[in-house]
Amino acid sequence: MAAHAGEMRVNIGGDPGRDDYGLPPVDIEIPDDARELDRDVQAYHRELRAQRWRRITRRLHGPLTRDGMVLPVLAGCLALTLLAGTLLTMFTAGLQAVPPASPGSSRLLPDAIVLVNGNQTPLRDLSGSVLALIPPNCGCAHLRQLATEADTAGVQIYIVGTRGVPVTTLTRRTGLGAGHAVEDSDNALATSYHPTTLTAVLVNTDGSVARVVSDRGNGFRLGTALRLLVSRSSQGMSRPGQRMMTSLMAGLAAG
Repeated sequence: MAAHAGEMRVNIGGDPGRDDYGLPPVDIEIPDDARELDRDVQAYHRELRAQRWRRITRRLHGPLTRDGMVLPVLAGCLALTLLAGTLLTMFTAGLQAVPPASPGSSRLLPDAIVLVNGNQTPLRDLSGSVLALIPPNCGCAHLRQLATEADTAGVQIYIVGTRGVPVTTLTRRTGLGAGHAVEDSDNALATSYHPTTLTAVLVNTDGSVARVVSDRGNGFRLGTALRLLVSRSSQGMSRPGQRMMTSLMAGLAAG
């Protein structure tokens, strides 16, 4: 009998497990209980989960090994390094602006000789005063204001020319006498305080520096600090006054 279309042809006399379609032999075992296939199903699902995990791992690991995230991380580290370097430079510059402390003292003035109205004078004799440091090319627009604040507080002010700056004319223009003109011939103050603009150095009666203030374009407001110098000077006589009193007592004793 001719085989109908779509029907499977089986070679009854052929080898077991073969048919007329040329397919390889297959051993098919059909269990009596479907529960016996649970272990195979679980193994199949485990393999699927393992494949999914490998795909996710490749997607996450790929950007780290290529240029995906390495370049942003490197750029962030470089930015942090530059910022830290800038802050360190600013902090170091700020420390350099602080007058160096002398051993056993509280930031004393430099031990140097200056010219006051042409006369050699120990710098530390200018205690209980405010020193107005004049650097080269200083506009010094607020010098008169500083002198007025010092006069109001009753504090002596000296105008100091640093790095060879002549101050006699500037002193006269400010309304001060020649005895207020100081020449820092050894550049002791310039070396200690590095003034780049008009700078006020407030000196206690013991020769220690109470405060250093630079004019940043807004002038000075040192009334309270200057009055504090006066209150300290009232508690003890300054060094020039002590020398004068000593000389006077010596003269009286000799007479």
